[in-house]
Amino acid sequence: MQFVGTWWAVVPPIFAILLAFLTKKVYLSLFAGCVLGALMVADFQLWAAFDVLFNTMADNMDLMILIFDVLLGMIIVPLVNSGGSAAYGNWASKKITSKRGAMLSTSALGVLIFVDDYFNCLTVGNVMRPVTDKYKVSRAKLAYIIDATAAPVCILAPISSWAAAVSSYIPEGYDINGFQMFMQAIPYNFYAILTLVMVFVTSYFLFDFGKMKKHELAAANGDLFFGSNDEYADASKEVVKEKAKVADLILPVLVLIVSAIFAMIVTGYKNGATTVVDAFANCSATLSLVFATFVTIIFMAILYLPRKIVSFDFFAESIVDGFKVMVPSVSVLILAWTLKGLVDQLDVATYVNTLFKANSGLASFMPMLMFLVACFLGFSTGTSWGTMGILIPVAVPMFYENPQMMIIAIAAILAGSVCGDHISPISDTTIMSSAGAQCNHLNHVGTQMQYAMVMIVISAVMYLISGFVPQWQITLPLGIVLTVVVLFVLRAISNKKDAKAADAE
Repeated sequence: MQFVGTWWAVVPPIFAILLAFLTKKVYLSLFAGCVLGALMVADFQLWAAFDVLFNTMADNMDLMILIFDVLLGMIIVPLVNSGGSAAYGNWASKKITSKRGAMLSTSALGVLIFVDDYFNCLTVGNVMRPVTDKYKVSRAKLAYIIDATAAPVCILAPISSWAAAVSSYIPEGYDINGFQMFMQAIPYNFYAILTLVMVFVTSYFLFDFGKMKKHELAAANGDLFFGSNDEYADASKEVVKEKAKVADLILPVLVLIVSAIFAMIVTGYKNGATTVVDAFANCSATLSLVFATFVTIIFMAILYLPRKIVSFDFFAESIVDGFKVMVPSVSVLILAWTLKGLVDQLDVATYVNTLFKANSGLASFMPMLMFLVACFLGFSTGTSWGTMGILIPVAVPMFYENPQMMIIAIAAILAGSVCGDHISPISDTTIMSSAGAQCNHLNHVGTQMQYAMVMIVISAVMYLISGFVPQWQITLPLGIVLTVVVLFVLRAISNKKDAKAADAE
């Protein structure tokens, strides 16, 4: 049977995702998907499949990200045990005096940290977790806010590693400025923009629906980890120390941010940039993050040890303990990367090319179709950058003679790629959002997916309209109004169901 270059290419990740939802066993499900993918690549020859599986695992691991994860764990352990989180929580409670304020502040911080989505996921969670815990925001809601202000913000920010990635996907031989194309696509990136609208609207008006509402009701009664024996529950207990100050949390985080930005600029110039904007676009993001975490660990030793906030023995042991904290996210990342590598070997790009060529006559419907295909591909593979790399080279020649439609089609691909990545349980940013919020991974995926489905439907409608009315000045305001109206309708439906349930009791 022919597996390579056909629809069979997306079967292993779909199998892994469905198995995860059915069994609630993420690691086993991902490994099962990898085994199936390896068997398909090797035409079900057992020894060849074994060779494919573990060579693919070795070839697709991003060592820098794994080092960054472990170093970040080494930051989290002494950071939590310094008492700085408790001190910050007490201080912030005087400035942030409500649940609304806690969620809006978290959302705003997520928007401000736009240079890198990994950095965003883990920094926002560590800074805002004490505050959201104090005001009984569920870990599932915190993870959603983190995730919804990570990739959706980065894909809208010209000063980020994402802009350079998108620009690099323009095929050779076309007179197109990739960066200008990225800028022109921003107002048509409906999923990213409308997701941010949803985050701020639901945070300000304090309403939720579906599974998320159950988590928020449980959190109001003190159960932040509703529905799971969460692996992060013990690690999340605040440590209170008399010597601890707010600076014990804030200063390490500031050092982390400043040193990461500094390293991004330096590596950008080393990679040939001539301006600061170009430096961010051409930086070595993962190397910069490793540098930042390394510098922060040294700074924390200088900040904590002389004051005996933590003992030298404890600080030394945090190397191992920090690794333990990050084992869940590291394990899922390695398996997700392996699965993505196997899908690449099954040549999903050829299948997608065939799909679009067969429907090339539906020009006005193509933005919507590209958005939906990008959603599916991003969800199946867990990678937004990989999805963009497959689809943008398809869209450019298809619409080269119609520049306006090309911009809309590329925006649809960017939006769909981020959307698929956003909701995929095997996406690295989804995994890191769970880690940043210290939330059970499947709880995060299950609650976030219902919210994202609303945005998928609205975005698909907007891309359908844009195929016939290619003017963002009309479609973007219409999309924002439609999003707000739909959210309030969902709120009314949810409240009505609650009222009926109360009457039945």
